[in-house]
Amino acid sequence: MATNFANSGEVSGHVCNDGGAEGSQPCIKSMVDEGSVESHRFYLARKTVWEMLKDRGYNVADSELTRSITEFRSVFGDQPDLERLRISVSLRSNPSKKILVVFMGTNDIRKATVCALKGQILNESLSGLILILQSKMNSFALKELKNFPFKVELFKIADLYVNITKHFLMPKHEVLTAEEKQKLLKKYQLEDKQLPQMLQTDPIARYYGLEKGQVVKVTYSEEFVQFHEQYRCVV
Repeated sequence: MATNFANSGEVSGHVCNDGGAEGSQPCIKSMVDEGSVESHRFYLARKTVWEMLKDRGYNVADSELTRSITEFRSVFGDQPDLERLRISVSLRSNPSKKILVVFMGTNDIRKATVCALKGQILNESLSGLILILQSKMNSFALKELKNFPFKVELFKIADLYVNITKHFLMPKHEVLTAEEKQKLLKKYQLEDKQLPQMLQTDPIARYYGLEKGQVVKVTYSEEFVQFHEQYRCVV
């Protein structure tokens, strides 16, 4: 069983006596994650996915956001089954809109892999699909994704070990509703193209699943800059 240093902030609670006195400093064992690297990777990525879905407005239980790595392993084990890691949730504002998150395997993803997945989920009445990749997807598989009747998003699992929106240097991002966008444009007598731009491939745009034309309010901490707010349009 692999041993690695955990980033989750949990400790095992073992204490080194160093010859004696009770209450001495915790030994190195208290800072070591004794579970598998595999489960730790899935724990971190899946937690970020839950946070991302909540920030997009999906119905996410608090228990999923606060689940510890120990609890994760008690449910999914040290070698999690990919099928059991799948997530299916509905939009809070419109429960008929459901998204599915699928963790893909370590083998290269080919057209046949995508077709097989498509056959599994076509009857689930989905409005979106997120694939978490551990391997490369060839061009034929990528082309096949365009035949899905809903939006398909791809994320590399390594890009989800940390939630980028929670970094202390990251400004606050708020997605404007269509009504809020129109009020903004009317207030400043602007058109979309006159706003500062954000590429749809930007990590923040991908995190929120933004479409072209959507506007994001970016609020900067006054600790770092004097200009506090900015609006950016996705292109």
